[in-house]
Amino acid sequence: MRRTLIGLVVLAVLGGLGFWALTAPMAYRALRGAASASAMTPVGLNRTPNPENGRIVFFAGGCTSCHATPNQDDKLRLGGGYALKSPFGTFHVPNISPHEQDGIGAWSTADFIRAMQEGTSPDGRHYYPSFPYTSYQRMSREDLVDLFAFMQTLPPVEGKAPGHDLPFPFNIRRGVGLWKLAFLDGEQFTPDPTKPESWNRGAYLVNGPGHCAECHSERNFAGAIIEERRFAGGPDPEGRGAVPNITPHRTGIGGWSPEEIATLLETGETPLFDTVGGPMGAVVANTAQLPDADRRAMADYLLSLPHREGYVAPKP
Repeated sequence: MRRTLIGLVVLAVLGGLGFWALTAPMAYRALRGAASASAMTPVGLNRTPNPENGRIVFFAGGCTSCHATPNQDDKLRLGGGYALKSPFGTFHVPNISPHEQDGIGAWSTADFIRAMQEGTSPDGRHYYPSFPYTSYQRMSREDLVDLFAFMQTLPPVEGKAPGHDLPFPFNIRRGVGLWKLAFLDGEQFTPDPTKPESWNRGAYLVNGPGHCAECHSERNFAGAIIEERRFAGGPDPEGRGAVPNITPHRTGIGGWSPEEIATLLETGETPLFDTVGGPMGAVVANTAQLPDADRRAMADYLLSLPHREGYVAPKP
């Protein structure tokens, strides 16, 4: 009996040590290799940042949709505070204005790249994947440098958002390290040489900064996107019905033209003479700021996706 008890204690200690080691941000970086480690020292970026390109990336990423301070009109005041409800609890979106204490004004460019591609804070904590770094990891480091430069030109906003309101075990932030090892591959977007330049631009915008799949996909029990259901719609994480299918299936955007999709991304108007609202209305407020060619590129890419039948919400 005593030996059994000692054995169980030893196993528990070893299990705890294993958990602690595997969930460390450095463990993710080591196991993902150079693709992640290079975020520490962005090679080849010794150039003057281009804030104008950063502005385009900023609106492609829809940063204002979540990070703009609620209940005020200036969407470039990124004081955070929005309460993002989910099946795992409520996440309070942080301040990402260039405020030195309350925002990201004291960050370095390397800090910003690490956050966007690894989901790791400057002080070495995991960010929860409610921050869609699973998509932002696809972005080029040139775009990330330009994005950070643009964000530093925005007004500093005082005040920090409240902490997240998550039940056990989701409140154990360290456990996100295991989630990353399972679902964060550390790969940047790679253009398809067999496709036109416009298609590749659309694929990059949709899968990288635009992070469209993060809302328009079903997720598994761990909150990761189910690859076979990517872009086919899913339950609204905030419990407001369903998010639509954006594949060319008849239950999605099948029958739409590239021009109609580009128009929706500019004005919010659908081919059925309706207007999108809710969270998609906030998305359109951002995509409307993009060049016409970028909206058309996104449309071309979306119409090339595999045809997948849309999500059907279960009956009450």
